[in-house]
Amino acid sequence: MNMSRLTPIDPATATGPAAPLLAQVQKSLGLTPNMTKVMANSPALLKGYLALSGALAGGALAAGVREQLAITTAEYNGCEYCLSAHTYIGEHIAKVDPGELERARHAEASDAHTAALLTLSDTVVRGRGAVDDGAVQAARDAGVTDAEIGEVVGHIALNVLTNYFNVLAEVENDWPVVTPHAHVA
Repeated sequence: MNMSRLTPIDPATATGPAAPLLAQVQKSLGLTPNMTKVMANSPALLKGYLALSGALAGGALAAGVREQLAITTAEYNGCEYCLSAHTYIGEHIAKVDPGELERARHAEASDAHTAALLTLSDTVVRGRGAVDDGAVQAARDAGVTDAEIGEVVGHIALNVLTNYFNVLAEVENDWPVVTPHAHVA
């Protein structure tokens, strides 16, 4: 098993601002994932991640859809850690059907509204924010609201943050492993 490029902070011995942040993670999730232990090297980063994640959790998008969005982005960015984490959380906590989690890897869903959200998200990621009017109209035609469109971009920001962080830091995967499919970007 690879060691992370950045040293994980042990919640039991954490000091300063990192200590209460890691305690918050443990309290809210019931565990402290390796990603948050490594993020704790920068309490500002961990605090920002937790704040954006928490804010979006209170938004218009349901928990299962948020996990599917995370899977779509992690698959595109080739982040095994996030793909593994969100597949596990999606199935065991958000109770999304495993077949739907697999479909999310391809920005697909059987539910038309969810499919429109995943397609829009994937289009935004691949276009680095540039999308044509047709992509937005297709989402609207499927019932996607302006609030949901805004939150899709928020989730992209959150997921790109964690994808890039985990890839760069080579955070040790503490989830059941789901490996991204090879693709040409």
